Formats: sequence, structure tokens, C-alpha cells
Amino acid sequence: MTLRPDTFKSLVKVAAEQVIASAPELTALDQAIGDGDHGTNMKRGFEAVLSKLDAIGAQPLDEAFKTIGKTLVMTVGGASGPLYGSFFLAAGEALAHKKLPEDLAEVFGSGVNAVSARGRSQAGEKTMLDVLVPVLETLKADAGRGDVIERVRTTAAEAVARTAPMRATKGRASFLGERSVGHVDPGAKSSCVLLQAVCASLEAQR
Repeated sequence: MTLRPDTFKSLVKVAAEQVIASAPELTALDQAIGDGDHGTNMKRGFEAVLSKLDAIGAQPLDEAFKTIGKTLVMTVGGASGPLYGSFFLAAGEALAHKKLPEDLAEVFGSGVNAVSARGRSQAGEKTMLDVLVPVLETLKADAGRGDVIERVRTTAAEAVARTAPMRATKGRASFLGERSVGHVDPGAKSSCVLLQAVCASLEAQR
């Protein structure tokens, strides 16, 4: 898995397009336990990322990640903008000293830690961290293994399904108490969509 500039640009394009295509599903999930705007917000944010794709692809990797983060903060809105923005901004900061794919787990971990700090949350509270943290654990465990892409894809799918029986204790869904049980978390789902899109794109470029 070599992350050349053209490879990265392709990954961003595929991931953004998949989030945009998933907007109706994300909205439906958020209508059940949130404000009902997660799909719309994510669509707007990743449309903005696509509009800057050429500029993003021309930047050094660390600056490209920061540009994505800043764009999401400015355009997504709600709680998701700062959270996703924090992930990409922190990953970009890490990439100033790290390399991909060799240091993928560390870079991803920097993003996950930033999300946790920004949201004052941790895994188990029915948030996007319930996908991000298991994927980080997979990256750490599978470093150097040839099947890491498939393992990440499987981990993300299984992790998002596990949010359904959880009771939300963070975010707007926490106001519902027990009524939040039985619904997949929208943020966890959008994280899964992004990760699986990246995995699919990487496999296609092998």
C-alpha cells in the first residue's frame, strides 16, 4: 500500500463521493436519534472537499489533510464538523513527522485522540469513536500484515452494527435515554462509510 499523490487524490474523491451518496441513509439514521441533519451536513462538507480536490491533491500530504480538516470544520456544521475536522487536522499534524503507510496506526491514532478530546468522549458511548477506536486497534494489531485492508473493512462494519444495542450517553441522542437503543449511531455510520470507501479504493489500486 503506497500512498502516492495520485493515489491520495483518488482516495479522497472516492470517499467524498461515497459520503455524498450515503446522505439519505445518514439522514434517516439521524432522524431516529438526532437532529436529522447529519446526512445533509456531511454531504455539504464533502461536496466542499471535492470542489478543492485539485488543490488538495497538489499539496504535501500533511497540508492536504489539514485542508480537508479546515474545510469540514467550516462547512459541515453541527457537532460533526468540529469532530471530523479535528481528526483530519490532527492527522495532518502527525504527518509532518510521520510517513504513510509505515506510520498509519500512529497517524490514525492522532486523529482518533483528537476526536476523543474534542467530543470529551470515548468508545462505548454510541458515537463515531465506536468505529474509530476498534479500527485503530486493528491497525495496531495488523501492522505489516497483507490483509490489513480487509481487516479494517470488516472491523468497521462489525463496529457500526454494535452501536445499535448501545444506549447513547453523549450528544443529542443521549437525551433519548433508553429510546436511543436499537438504532445505529449516525456518526459511527458515516465513519464506517468513509473507511470502507478508502479500503475499496485501495484494493482497486493494488
